[in-house]
Amino acid sequence: MKNILKFSFIFLLILSACQKDAKEQKTSNTIQETEKIAKYASFGAKISKDQALSAKEMFAKFETMNVGDTIDVKFASRIKEVCSKKGCWMKLPLANEQETMVRFKDYGFFMPLDAANKEVIVAGKAFVKITPIEELQHYAEDAGKSATEIAKITAPKKEFAFEANGVLLASK
Repeated sequence: MKNILKFSFIFLLILSACQKDAKEQKTSNTIQETEKIAKYASFGAKISKDQALSAKEMFAKFETMNVGDTIDVKFASRIKEVCSKKGCWMKLPLANEQETMVRFKDYGFFMPLDAANKEVIVAGKAFVKITPIEELQHYAEDAGKSATEIAKITAPKKEFAFEANGVLLASK
């Protein structure tokens, strides 16, 4: 009888130690996931950083598109420029000195004015369009370009455009 009691006590001790390790592991995983998420500030719709294309891969997709084509996609890049007045648009480099102009769905959110040079992941619709002269001049003005630089804009431009519904901005 004493042996059965000792065996039962040892068995319960081992079982409780295993459960404690499992709880600690689960807590550790939750903390790691939270730390990963915390490294990004979220704007607009909630998106994940998973399965984002690189800027170079996004450029390859843009090159196969015609004016009027649209695709849903998510990609990562580094912000080249942000609207200096409100943060209502940003330019993201792609490849071969090409870039995409990113605006935000329904004008529903803006980027911080100091977001230039930070890593970003955007999700939304990519499309190719022809931007008229007046719009190009307006964006140049928003970017703080001089009157001389703005006056040099004299022709419409074929552009790779993007309407983001969600953005993750690296916080470090």
